[in-house]
Amino acid sequence: MSIEKILASAPVVPVVVIEKLEDAAPLARALYNGGLKALEITLRTPIAAEAVKLMKAEVPEAYVGTGTVVDKASFEASVAAGADFMVSPGVNDELLALAKDSDIPFLPGAATPSEVMKLASHGFKFLKFFPAEAAGGTAMLKSIGGPLPHVTFCPTGGISLATAPSYLALSNVICVGGTWMLDKQLIENKDWQAIEALARQASEIK
Repeated sequence: MSIEKILASAPVVPVVVIEKLEDAAPLARALYNGGLKALEITLRTPIAAEAVKLMKAEVPEAYVGTGTVVDKASFEASVAAGADFMVSPGVNDELLALAKDSDIPFLPGAATPSEVMKLASHGFKFLKFFPAEAAGGTAMLKSIGGPLPHVTFCPTGGISLATAPSYLALSNVICVGGTWMLDKQLIENKDWQAIEALARQASEIK
């Protein structure tokens, strides 16, 4: 399994924060049924790793990965949870070493040309561009694409249903990460049908 195949599975990767373990399985099902095949579960809550296991059991055909992988502890927690892929907001030498020794697809984050060049020199052709909007948005990605056309991005951070198409129109963007389909009130109300509808809307973005 390659990171390219995972990222190409849908135009949007939902960036999921699980607050209640009971929401994990039905939320995964709603997102997957709505057409979002790769789910990034951020390791920002104590139950995130357990949620990954439940989501993988609920939708084994989905790609369930972890986000906010920032150090050895979160990397090892991802491996133990059975993550299909891992996403980092940035990179450091420790993570690079761990990723090289692992078979799990890894999507490291970059926000500047220097970071992109460093990661490309380590063999990474697919990167997370984060924080997308704050780091210059589509204009920045177009500029990076000039001298570094061999690197492809999944921009994440501040992207909405309205702005996603402008990112996806860029030749060096394979998909975007977003949270707009994860309405907190709908999750609180356990309105999985509404979440599925939002996911379908996201999956159909051109």
